Amino acid sequence: MPTRIRLQRKGKKGLPYYHIVVADTRAPRDGKYIDRIGAYDPNQNPALVDIDTTKALDWLQKGAQPTDTCRAILTYRGVIYKNHLNNGVKKGAFSQEEADRRFEVWSNEKNAKIEAKRQRLGEHADKSERERAAAELKKAQDMATALSSKRAEAAAAEAAAAAPAVEEAPAVAEAPAEAAAPEAGEAPAAE
Repeated sequence: MPTRIRLQRKGKKGLPYYHIVVADTRAPRDGKYIDRIGAYDPNQNPALVDIDTTKALDWLQKGAQPTDTCRAILTYRGVIYKNHLNNGVKKGAFSQEEADRRFEVWSNEKNAKIEAKRQRLGEHADKSERERAAAELKKAQDMATALSSKRAEAAAAEAAAAAPAVEEAPAVAEAPAEAAAPEAGEAPAAE
């Protein structure tokens, strides 16, 4: 029975996650499987890859063929490299201790790269959040300044409009008093 290491899709539309399974090649994609060896979630950054390396290595040694995507995932986690090193030990190219040392060096470098990416993404997220907050604060201050200047202009215009109206009111009141000033006994002045 030919077996494949492949992805089994889970999750809702637009947000998939996958189980990494060993299945018969004739079984449907989301159907019956022989063994579940891990999980893969591409929705996270960096993508979450959780694999039981001993199971995956055992299945590779038994002859299970990974799909292209699973081969990339297994390479990312070092299972393919560990299989390569174990094959070298079987052929007598080097000892098991040397294979373990080489894998440990590779694993440390890979974990350092992954952690550096996580840290870089975290710093970038913090920086963009600070920039967004600073831009929002500047926009709020600009809006407050514009609003206060509009209020000041409106108050000045209102005061200017109110001041001439106050001066004109007494002038209008004085004009009728002068017109009424000539008394009954006096003749109106000729102009």
